[in-house]
Amino acid sequence: MTLIRTVEPSAEPVTLAEAKAHLRIDHSSEDDLLAGLIRAARAEVERATGLALIEQSWRLLLDAWPRNGAVTIALHPVRTILSVTAYGPDGEASLVNPASYQADTVSRPSRIRFGDAPPALRTMNGIEIDFTAGFGEAGTDVPDLLRRAMLLLVAHWYEFRTAFGPRDQPVGYPAGYDRLIAPFRTRRL
Repeated sequence: MTLIRTVEPSAEPVTLAEAKAHLRIDHSSEDDLLAGLIRAARAEVERATGLALIEQSWRLLLDAWPRNGAVTIALHPVRTILSVTAYGPDGEASLVNPASYQADTVSRPSRIRFGDAPPALRTMNGIEIDFTAGFGEAGTDVPDLLRRAMLLLVAHWYEFRTAFGPRDQPVGYPAGYDRLIAPFRTRRL
């Protein structure tokens, strides 16, 4: 099972102006640095929580039809299933009829339950599931705690830009960051 982002988010959950206000910066000489820190903070929050913050498109690749007929999608929240494509042994593509599967995009993880599976697939990556994920298209759609976690990361990384040795660690994550993202992490029993 492989996840590939096919379309990047069109915006960031935190704007440059919000980050500058949080850091109390009133000049523009480091705008490029801050924009990069905002992108990195979004990527880190998404990685740590298994969430897509801003709407983006993804492709899930599977080698075979699931035995129980259900595919889980670890990335959350799934907004829509765009298409399911099955590739035959000779590489011929065929779209799976949306009427032959049901999508549960409310649960975490989201899942797709298939009725009938095609008889044969190519050996590797025989199934492609294209979907969109994210809380919405604007930063205001993202839960406030996640936006605050991003601002903490941006401020922390802005302040600690130099290299630190093992005795100086931890400086990679600010105090309180884990508490802000904790409600959004998936827990295992």
